[in-house]
Amino acid sequence: MSLTDERDVAAPAPRPSLRERAGRMNRWYRLGAVATALVVLLAVVRLVTGASALTSSGTVGAALGLAVPIGMAALGGLWSERAGVVNIGLEGMMILGTFGAGWIGWQYGPWAGLATAVAFGAVGGLVHAVATVSFGVDQIISGVAINILGLGVTKFLASLLLEGTPGGGQTQSPRIPSAGVFTTPLIGGPLGDLERHGWFFVSDLAGILKGLLTQISYLTLIAVLLVVLTYVVLWRTPFGLRLRSVGEDPYAAESLGVNVYLYKYVAVTVSGALAGFGGAFLAIAAATIYREGQTGGRGYIGLAAMIFGNWRPGGLIAGAALFGYTDAMQLRSADAVHALLLVVAVGLLLLAGRSAYRRRFGPAVLSLAAGLLIGWWYSSTETLPSQVTFVTPYVTTLLVLALASQRLRMPKADGLVYRKGESK
Repeated sequence: MSLTDERDVAAPAPRPSLRERAGRMNRWYRLGAVATALVVLLAVVRLVTGASALTSSGTVGAALGLAVPIGMAALGGLWSERAGVVNIGLEGMMILGTFGAGWIGWQYGPWAGLATAVAFGAVGGLVHAVATVSFGVDQIISGVAINILGLGVTKFLASLLLEGTPGGGQTQSPRIPSAGVFTTPLIGGPLGDLERHGWFFVSDLAGILKGLLTQISYLTLIAVLLVVLTYVVLWRTPFGLRLRSVGEDPYAAESLGVNVYLYKYVAVTVSGALAGFGGAFLAIAAATIYREGQTGGRGYIGLAAMIFGNWRPGGLIAGAALFGYTDAMQLRSADAVHALLLVVAVGLLLLAGRSAYRRRFGPAVLSLAAGLLIGWWYSSTETLPSQVTFVTPYVTTLLVLALASQRLRMPKADGLVYRKGESK
């Protein structure tokens, strides 16, 4: 990003040219083609293996619920790192969010619990901002400290505030009332009928759409709106341009009058608030109760999803969906996880062919070797051990991150300490 004129920072973005609009349309077409190809691949594997859970509405609905907290952590990481601050402390901020939702939610309802969770997460983000932005503490060390602090503070507060409550105790809260669910009118029945027929592609697509459009928590709808809002604010407003400039070259931004400290503070605080929202989703929508250890490392997985998404909102959605889908699969059907090996093997072979066509022979060889190895694993086994089934989401995430690493570009000043008035 170049910052040549202060007026360019303050003025609204110019109207896109015809070529730019055509490029955006091509990206949408490519995205649609990739999504269609993925559904076709899943439909073929479902027919070959008989693993109906691959595209069932139950699996897709569960995957959506599992993807939301990861996506919110990833979105929080996006805000922070676009302003140049690495936020390893997302896990601790999510932990604060789960406790806030449980403590207030059972007493005053889910929406009060959500607001408290967001506030608790924002406080965690503010502490991280004070340590890293104002005092220049190493951002990784500060993030780890936030994670430890979040775990310790919630354990202490739970023993103080939840001990002796009806159905609660030192490790959990009483039950939280439901925030409610939403179903798109008039489509659940027809889509369910199409799914039950078992037709190639049509039934698979119907199952996916039913899982995405029926029995959806209102918190999920808010999460989707937050992703859209993040894209609009960071990529379509002068405020977002300034914030991203801080993460690319804070000294150039400073020379144009941008208050770098302020933008970093805002970004890291919003980052914590979004992580707190992810924690609230776990307590309110996923479990209707706060439990100790509820986050299960999702803050770290959210960081991985953000990196997979190349520090972009659309990409992090894909990363969160990938983990949510594989996690839902291992929870619902061990046979489907075995069939998923075939999906991964075919996908890697297709990726190897694409990389070879683009003359990227290193990634092509790696993808080919991994695809053949996983294909052999699928063909030589009929079931997977339970231990392997449990770690499948984590292995899949690491594999995809490794293969996607060639195209990643982080913000240039991400993780660097900034001091006002100093030169680079």
